[in-house]
Amino acid sequence: MRFVKMHGAGNDYVYVNCFDEPLPADPAETARQIADRHFGVGGDGLVLICPSERADARMRMFNADGSEAENCGNAIRCVAKYLFDRGLTQQQQLQIETGAGVLPLELEVHGGLVERVRVDMGPPILEAALIPTTFVGKPLSAETLARASGLEPGTTAVVDAKLPIAGETLRVTCVSMGNPHCITFVDKLSDRWVLELGPKIEHDKHFPRRVNAEFIEVVNPREVRMRVWERGSGETLACGTGAAAVCVAGVLAGRTERRVAVHLLGGDLELEWADDGRVYMTGPAVEVFSGEWSPQGEKVSQTR
Repeated sequence: MRFVKMHGAGNDYVYVNCFDEPLPADPAETARQIADRHFGVGGDGLVLICPSERADARMRMFNADGSEAENCGNAIRCVAKYLFDRGLTQQQQLQIETGAGVLPLELEVHGGLVERVRVDMGPPILEAALIPTTFVGKPLSAETLARASGLEPGTTAVVDAKLPIAGETLRVTCVSMGNPHCITFVDKLSDRWVLELGPKIEHDKHFPRRVNAEFIEVVNPREVRMRVWERGSGETLACGTGAAAVCVAGVLAGRTERRVAVHLLGGDLELEWADDGRVYMTGPAVEVFSGEWSPQGEKVSQTR
C-alpha cells in the first residue's frame, strides 16, 4: 500500500490515496498497525483520502487506537495539500467531506505547492447533548452573548462546569467542532495536566463518546499556549479542532478575544470565531516522506 507521511503543526498522520489504492478491508486494524511508531510507519493515525459525491474528496480519519474520528483540522489541511500538489485538483478553493460535514478550504500556494490552508471549521456546537456530555448546559448571560455575537438569546452552553477528577475539581468548558472537546484553563501548563489528568478526562463518565482534553495557559487575550490529550491517540503535538474549540471556549469564558494565536508543541495556528458564527483556522501543511507499506510489519520502505 502506497502512503504519504504528512503533518500539520506536528500532528502527523499516514495518508493513503483511495482514488488509486483500494480501501483497506479493516481500516481500524490498518490504522493500529501503520501508526505504530516502532513497528509501523508511525503517526497519530491513518487518513484515507476517498472519492466523494458531495465534495472534491472525502476524508476518513482513524486514530492510533483504530477509533474513527469525525474530523481533524490538521489532517484536512494536509488532504488539501495532497490533492493540489499531486494534480488531483487545480483549484485553490476546495470542499472536503468529513464525518462532521463538508468543510470549505482556501489554499495558500507558493512555488506550485501548498504551504498553508485556511479551513472553515463551521459553527461550534454548544448544546450539551450534541457535544455530547452529560453536563447540563446553562443559558448564556447577556454579557457573554455580547462577546459571542451571532448566538441567539437563550443559547445554552457548558461553561466553567465543575468536573471532579483525581481528587480535585476542575472548571471545564465543553465545545464540539464535530467532535467533542473539554477545555481547562490553567495557570501554568505542565506534564501533570496532560499526561496524568488527560486520559482520565478522556474516559470520564460525563463524556459518553469519550472526549479530547485541552489544557490552556492564557498569555494575553489574543494569545494562548495549548497542550492536548487526544481521544484515541494520547498527547499529540497539535489538534486543529481542539484549537478551534479553544477559540470558542476562550470567548465564552471571557478569557480571550475572538481572534487568537494558539501556540502548540508542534507549531502555531491562527483561529478566528468570526461574526458570521463560524470558526476559521489557518495553519501549515507539510509533506515528510512517501513509501510503501505491507501489513503485519512485513516490510516498510520509505522514499523521499
